[in-house]
Amino acid sequence: MTGLLDRLGRSARFLWGGWSGLAALALFAALWQAGHEAYGDFILPAPLATLRTALNILGSPENWAIFIATMRRALIGFALSALIGGFAGLIAGYSPATMRLARPLLTVILGVPPIAWLVLALIWFGATDGMVIVTIFVGVVPLVFAGTAEGIATRDRGLDAMAEVFGATRLRRFWSVGFRQMLAHLFPALLLGLASSIKVAVMIEVLSSVGGIGNELAKARQYMDVTQALAWIGIAVAGLIAVEYALVHPVRAEVERWREAARPWGIKR
Repeated sequence: MTGLLDRLGRSARFLWGGWSGLAALALFAALWQAGHEAYGDFILPAPLATLRTALNILGSPENWAIFIATMRRALIGFALSALIGGFAGLIAGYSPATMRLARPLLTVILGVPPIAWLVLALIWFGATDGMVIVTIFVGVVPLVFAGTAEGIATRDRGLDAMAEVFGATRLRRFWSVGFRQMLAHLFPALLLGLASSIKVAVMIEVLSSVGGIGNELAKARQYMDVTQALAWIGIAVAGLIAVEYALVHPVRAEVERWREAARPWGIKR
């Protein structure tokens, strides 16, 4: 019962903290409206007009299928990147030799522009979902790898030694000490990787005509329809926000419960 009440309390605090996010969105909308009044509809349509267009787009089942196609590609690429990059980063964090070998490879991968990977993936896989997923994977894996490896490499070894003195096994020390410290570096990398996955997916769809939101943006560009383009961009951003706050942040709050002790009245007596 106590655990359930604690979880409900964290959920309530998380939802209450959404007011700051809404305030930021309201400020952004106000600046957008000011830009619209300064430059007119052709350069920057009004926020309400863009919102109405987005709602009209989402009123069609066909457009929902387009949105889901883009999100599916982005999330598959992100999930593969998180699993493989996290596992490789975990190994490198515990092995300094592996870390030294991996750093030049990361520099090479990050130095190659995403458009170059797109060309190679298009040759290898053709205009398919695999092309999009592979391009996302190559771009996001280094971020997750670096976050995981850095979190393990910079852990407090004194805490690990103390747990060993108290008889904790290697697995228990990793789960209770190393893993918790790693998450402080891993979650920011995951959030950045998630945003990059959706951005790369849309970019590839614009350039390769494989459908999805990017294809709709290409059509809006052909017809010079700025309102339509902004509406689709807003839909893509809304998808990112929905995944981030419905999946990543709740998981983060659940696994970082120990941080409550550092807050006022967080220490349970």
